[in-house]
Amino acid sequence: METNNQKTVPDIKQTVIFEASIQKVWDTVSTSEGIASWFMPNDFELKVGHEFHVQSPFGPSPCKVLEIDAPYRLSFSWDTDGWIVSFILKEMGDKTEFTLIHTGWKHSDTILPKANEESAVIRDRMNQGWVGIVNERLKKVVEG
Repeated sequence: METNNQKTVPDIKQTVIFEASIQKVWDTVSTSEGIASWFMPNDFELKVGHEFHVQSPFGPSPCKVLEIDAPYRLSFSWDTDGWIVSFILKEMGDKTEFTLIHTGWKHSDTILPKANEESAVIRDRMNQGWVGIVNERLKKVVEG
């Protein structure tokens, strides 16, 4: 029997508590204008099955809304490599716990065509990117 030495790349998970109501956070992460204010320009619509694009540094990335449970959860596919991004919101009085999960990573040494880099390299780079996006940009918008 052959052994598989390939390592699966772990999901990205960022959790932060915002000094903002769940409704304000939800409106910021579930509307086209809201998403553009902290993430990327897009033509998002809050409708399961809606296909949209975010304007990434590598050009337009095709996405599709997979799940909506307002105001607690939103999931969408992102780009063509099997990624799924989920926003999970939890009400904590006048604060909101926000968790971003980025799943769907290929084995660590799989080359991702758009970036022409190994999956593990892209995951580490994107993990750092999400830290800044969630902890700085999104925080500034919802707490501002």
